[in-house]
Amino acid sequence: MAGRINDDDVKAVRDAVPIDSVVSEYLQLRNAGGGNLKGLCPFHDEKSPSFQVSPGKGLFHCFGCQEGGDTIAFVMKIDHLSFSETVERLAAKAGITLRYEEGGYNPSHQRGERIRLIEAHQAAAEFYVRALESPEAEIGRKFLAERGFDQDAAAHFRVGYSPAGWDHLTRYLRGKGFSDKELITSGLSQDGRRGPIDRFRGRLMWPISDTAGEIVGFGARKLRDDDNGPKYLNTPETPIYKKSQVLYGIDLAKKDIAKASRAVVVEGYTDVMACHLAGVTTAIATCGTAFGNDHIKILRRLLMDNGSARVIFTFDGDSAGQKAALRAFEDDQKFAAETYIAIAPDGMDPCDLRLAKGDDSVRDLVEPRTPLFEFALRQIVGRYDLETPAGRAAALDEAAAVVAKIKTSSVQREVAVQLAGFVGILDQEFVVHRVAQLARWARDKGGDNAERGARRGGPRAPRGAAPHQPAPGFSGPALNLRSPAHRTERELLKLALQKPALVSPAFDAYGVDEFTAPPYAAVRQCIAEAGGAEQGLADNREYLVAVMDAAPDNTVRSLVTELAVEVFIGKTIDETYAGMQLVHVRLRAVDRRINDVQGSLARLGSHVAPQDLAAAQNEVWVLQQYAQSLRAHGAAAL
Repeated sequence: MAGRINDDDVKAVRDAVPIDSVVSEYLQLRNAGGGNLKGLCPFHDEKSPSFQVSPGKGLFHCFGCQEGGDTIAFVMKIDHLSFSETVERLAAKAGITLRYEEGGYNPSHQRGERIRLIEAHQAAAEFYVRALESPEAEIGRKFLAERGFDQDAAAHFRVGYSPAGWDHLTRYLRGKGFSDKELITSGLSQDGRRGPIDRFRGRLMWPISDTAGEIVGFGARKLRDDDNGPKYLNTPETPIYKKSQVLYGIDLAKKDIAKASRAVVVEGYTDVMACHLAGVTTAIATCGTAFGNDHIKILRRLLMDNGSARVIFTFDGDSAGQKAALRAFEDDQKFAAETYIAIAPDGMDPCDLRLAKGDDSVRDLVEPRTPLFEFALRQIVGRYDLETPAGRAAALDEAAAVVAKIKTSSVQREVAVQLAGFVGILDQEFVVHRVAQLARWARDKGGDNAERGARRGGPRAPRGAAPHQPAPGFSGPALNLRSPAHRTERELLKLALQKPALVSPAFDAYGVDEFTAPPYAAVRQCIAEAGGAEQGLADNREYLVAVMDAAPDNTVRSLVTELAVEVFIGKTIDETYAGMQLVHVRLRAVDRRINDVQGSLARLGSHVAPQDLAAAQNEVWVLQQYAQSLRAHGAAAL
């Protein structure tokens, strides 16, 4: 039976390992005032830091997802370890020898699975490094030398060699006390006809570490022509290795990434080596998979999304490289806004470039070049013949749908103006309105309907167009509370939930489509299904319960509760303040409708029917008069 760790030893471990030093292995921490530190929470995706660490108290707490605790709780949560595994790991870091009760301590039986697998990988790495010095590994040393890597470079990156025999590593690790089950689970060995055999044989080996610097897998490069396996063979998915959640070189690069607020994403292990040796010590690479959302989260925690953060992709200009880079845009537009593309001359990767032109050329390559948005649009536009009206129209349709996905209105407008120049359309406002219409179409309909709207000519002409009801739930990036529209919509919803008497009955006449942020539209829908804000006049507690019960999922329900307790922006919350929020939301909705109608008329030109033209012009006139009245008389005009 496994012994329990002595309580005094647990306390000694907790006191000996500073929580800020442990947390900083996973994310960048900055001064938060009052002796606390802050960073982007590693337990949920966020755009601004709500995760705080108190070194003096040895505690952490996230005000976003409510995770909290001490050093041991942090490591247990982030690395999915048991309590005893975590204490053992931290004790090893602090040099503390643990005492075990209720049966003593047998290391081979009582160490947790993750720690055993990590130890197996560490032992394997040492084995591979020694094997690189063997006569058999001459082919591997030659491979490295031909790419400009000497013995010191190999040692720095712990590059090794896996012998070509069937079970050299397996026998070595058995001798270290690892069981066959552990070797198979680790991915270092695989089942053979007569028992476990080495997974990697006759290859150059790169150890892949997690953010904390622990080796969790390997990347293996083929060296011989008679090796029928793939060019690169990586560790399979294991309890400690998830290829979508690791970045090669992150253990070496993380401090410089945080310090410089910059990361360079390259394609391969030798590219990372070349960059680091050339002085670009912020280079990292994915491990046999496309750059994805989990990788973005890792970098976001290190970059912490400050205004100067930069991510540079050095993928080559082929279609695969383009798709890899553009996934950043699809997954996270805030991340994409900080992202640049650097394409080396003649399509060379950093390793080849360093060999051909030296370290300076590598450093010059990764200076920010082309913003990702511009790269994406130029790739799209370049597929069409812009010398013809039809080609320009087709290019605009496809590219505008991409720009419409940008959630921040100011950035969307700026990129739309750029798009007009790329396509060769002098009327920039036409392109800006086109993009805005597609964005509204996608917001109202949801999903990828911006593309469908582009193909069929966008939203219909004004007459007979009914407002679209968004889906009850919502998805997408966090709300932009710097947006005046979003701030006002948030305040109005808070009033409707917390002080319904100040906004009733006017609020209940507001449509869901008057809330431009999908999360706020979802909350507005919940209020409507609960009977409207007027229901809160009698019993506010039951009213809030009814609104929460109307929420389609936990995400919307959580937003309802958040808005129901959040403090207001204004100092004095009265009828005047409430009237201002009602007017601002309504005015923006009226202005949007005017722009929609006028934009539709401009697109249709002379093709619109006379009766439709007259109806649309009359609608615009009525709306303009209403807007003028709202501006002149405020809430009295509602």
